[in-house]
Amino acid sequence: MRRTTVTAGLAFAAALALTTSTAALPATAAEVPAAPAAAPAVAALAAPDISVTNVQAHLSQFQSIATSNGGNRRSGSAGYTASVNYVKGKLQAAGYTVTEQTCTSCTYSGNNVIAEWPGGAPADQVIMFGAHLDGVTAGPGINDNASGSSVLLENALVLAQQNPSLTKRVRFAWWNGEEQGLQGSKFYVNSLSATQKGYIKGYYNFDMVASTNGGYFINRVTSTTAAPLKAYWDSLGLSPEENVEGQGRSDDYSFQQAGIPTSGYAMGASATKTSAQATKWGGTAGSSYDPCYHRACDTTSNINATGLNRSADGIAYAIWDQAVGGGTPTNDFSVAVSPTSGSIARGASTTATVSTATTSGSAQTVALSATGAPSGVTVSFSPSSVTSGGSSTMTIAASASAAPGTYAITVTGTGSATRTATYSVTVTGTGGCAGGQVVGNSGFESGATVWTASSGVITNSASQAAHAGSYKAWLGGYGGSRAQTLSQSLTVPAGCATYTLSFWLHIDTAETTSIRQYDKLTVAVGGTTLATYSNLNKASGYTQRTFDAAAYAGQTVTLTFTGVEDSSLQTSFVVDDVTLTAS
Repeated sequence: MRRTTVTAGLAFAAALALTTSTAALPATAAEVPAAPAAAPAVAALAAPDISVTNVQAHLSQFQSIATSNGGNRRSGSAGYTASVNYVKGKLQAAGYTVTEQTCTSCTYSGNNVIAEWPGGAPADQVIMFGAHLDGVTAGPGINDNASGSSVLLENALVLAQQNPSLTKRVRFAWWNGEEQGLQGSKFYVNSLSATQKGYIKGYYNFDMVASTNGGYFINRVTSTTAAPLKAYWDSLGLSPEENVEGQGRSDDYSFQQAGIPTSGYAMGASATKTSAQATKWGGTAGSSYDPCYHRACDTTSNINATGLNRSADGIAYAIWDQAVGGGTPTNDFSVAVSPTSGSIARGASTTATVSTATTSGSAQTVALSATGAPSGVTVSFSPSSVTSGGSSTMTIAASASAAPGTYAITVTGTGSATRTATYSVTVTGTGGCAGGQVVGNSGFESGATVWTASSGVITNSASQAAHAGSYKAWLGGYGGSRAQTLSQSLTVPAGCATYTLSFWLHIDTAETTSIRQYDKLTVAVGGTTLATYSNLNKASGYTQRTFDAAAYAGQTVTLTFTGVEDSSLQTSFVVDDVTLTAS
């Protein structure tokens, strides 16, 4: 809450109001006098319980942000920007569309954060909840006002998680520049047209809702707008009072000046707690509600967890009371693609993940399909249908004849409704197939050139004949435990119709078994084993081995031959004339 200067006359009026009211919260729940029985039929009981542990986790994050950025989160500072990013990240992860509104008239440059959960409600029916996100230079601003920001954030996350059917849209806002005179909220309100202002049926503000010696205060406590906030605190026997100290000093005033109904929670700043308030709520009479107001000691140690919890739950009650409809929600779901774009060469493929979520009602079966793929591009899903909440792998493949260009693929999920997402695919490549034979020194006649091989593997020894020429690759033949390798990195062109890997292989062995593999040769491309040969495959001459290599189109992969012998009886694996031809 921003600081204000109180004149003598105003101070007297404020003191008179405070002595005729009650307000202040004990530092711990144990100090609270026994509350009277809860009011009957309090609708807040239908609202979710907001975890104060989760709220405190947000406070810890804001403390860490301040500590890492000069000790504060003042508007225009790195600490404020980091606070914006934290809130925005949490909201986006929960499914909100988040808008950052730059306040061009604020003293310090900074953004308001706006997030709305439509829930199927009409656009002209909006209930708004807000808190200022900035602090002062003197300290990290945890009660003022990470407390309001955190109870608001956790309520927004719970609303998204539960996703109830809504009668009104729920809009959340975190304001810049409150400490400089409500600047961010004023800028937002002034940016609205008269019609847009009329859509907002109520604005609720939360500022300093965990003061350690605080009271339970409500802005415009007797108004219709305040009724749900008051009903919840009344149900706890708290007898909340008018927020006299905060009048005109926080962001609800910007909305009030525009004729929008307002209310909100507060637990007090620098004003002094009365004896009557201390009797009703506990705490220390004659001391300020927040002894660390606008000071360096406004840290996570300056938080009343009991008040924080009651404020968080009261907000949930107000949301459910004002915006959540009755009845069974309609079954519905959403579809999303990640990533949302990709690039593939002709003759290659790429994948993306299609995720679904149950947005209301019960989970359902969603069938997946795609449209918009050009000739030569295919789209498939594995699996082709999912239960909402599940995901599928989408594979986009381009043939050699696919025309280069960028195309919008519409991914459609069909269930009780039809939902879509868009994936942008760019097919690359020019002209036809840039094919040919890509294995260098394929007959080994240049020795070890472009090959990587164990010592002695590439040889012109007369002990084993080459398939052609003088050189070949001879793995094994020692009759003792040994492993040898032969490899070459290959760049496989894209956009071709056929890809054939071929080599000639001769195997001779001293092994006599006809049932057991003692010595082996493994052939692999890019870490995938294509074939394994052994002493059982012995033959008197060379045999040509061929494989379809289309899976490696448009990639750079390593072709590897690995020969392994056991401790006795040699087996020779002789390889020659290795080719990979694209056409």
